[in-house]
Amino acid sequence: QVQVVESGGGLVQAGGSLRLSCTTSGLTFGDYHMDWFRQAPGKEREGISCINYNGAGTYSADSVKGRFTISRDNAKSTLYLQMNYLKPEDTGMYYCAAQARSDQHVCSLGGSFRYWGQGTQVTVSR
Repeated sequence: QVQVVESGGGLVQAGGSLRLSCTTSGLTFGDYHMDWFRQAPGKEREGISCINYNGAGTYSADSVKGRFTISRDNAKSTLYLQMNYLKPEDTGMYYCAAQARSDQHVCSLGGSFRYWGQGTQVTVSR
């Protein structure tokens, strides 16, 4: 049974930092590109960052570029998102998702995703 579990969310003041983790089990982690998505209240879910199956390449949306860093540890089957210089507009539910290498040559913020976590809430106060 595949499990994808996010953690590390919380309440932080603007300008602060958080590190999110996404722990997986029941799948061959190295067979998947991994993505972080977020959804703010009343808004559509948006892809914010992705990393290739081997960690060799990443891509981030302009809204987080230079502030957020995605990384992965394949030995631990875990994905990370280091978030610095947080802004109130970063508030939302953060999700990780797994994109099969067989479906996508390189990681992408679009396309199909095989597995999703339940999310972890990030709230940034002014």
